[in-house]
Amino acid sequence: MSSPTDLYESDDAGQSRLRGEREGRPIVMTITQILTGGDRNFGYVLADEGSNEAALVDPSYAPERLVKCAEEAGYRVRYILVTHDHDDHTNGNARAKALTGAKVVMHRLGRGEADVRVDDGDTITLGRLSIRALHTPGHNPAHVCYYVGDAVFTGDTLFVGKVGGTDFGEQARQEYESLHGKLLLLPGETRVFPGHNYGLQSESTIAHERETNPFLLQPDFASFVDLKRNWAEYKRTHGIP
Repeated sequence: MSSPTDLYESDDAGQSRLRGEREGRPIVMTITQILTGGDRNFGYVLADEGSNEAALVDPSYAPERLVKCAEEAGYRVRYILVTHDHDDHTNGNARAKALTGAKVVMHRLGRGEADVRVDDGDTITLGRLSIRALHTPGHNPAHVCYYVGDAVFTGDTLFVGKVGGTDFGEQARQEYESLHGKLLLLPGETRVFPGHNYGLQSESTIAHERETNPFLLQPDFASFVDLKRNWAEYKRTHGIP
């Protein structure tokens, strides 16, 4: 997927803006990050300012706040993008849909109601933006990350400085392959927008996570699992909150 990369701006209100061109026509993509509640859950408003079309990502505990944010900016919400079917990421879907009439998008294996079912590599058009679904099982069998422009919404697959919870067997293996075979293949400048505010920063980049995330620095799968088993001790030793 080609990405416009002319200019990236951010502000203190949790909104970022990417300006660029595609086929000679201007694109302005905005992302607003909102703490929704729960266990430091993040929800997002993704919008194409050229068409004023928007999508909500995991509105969860605060669907009204995300919808209000979109409406005050003059956006029409077309989609509700679900990263995975755990309740803390889906409990706001019905309310968000009732308020906007938007279509709920979920992986084909996901539990719960959805209007659009996606699989790995499928794309969704939002104005002049093309959103690619990346199937990243591990934390959840139906987990999807959404890659658009210079950004990826990673849900509970990749956080800032850590990764999603799994068992120490097949789930961990799937997550390891999802991380190394999907997310870490994205361009280094790709901005990472996680599903929870678990890190020292609210967002990151693929390059920064490659270079600093202790789980991604492990030389092999066995070491990856060993760190999962001993994560509490690792945090204490390294002063990680």
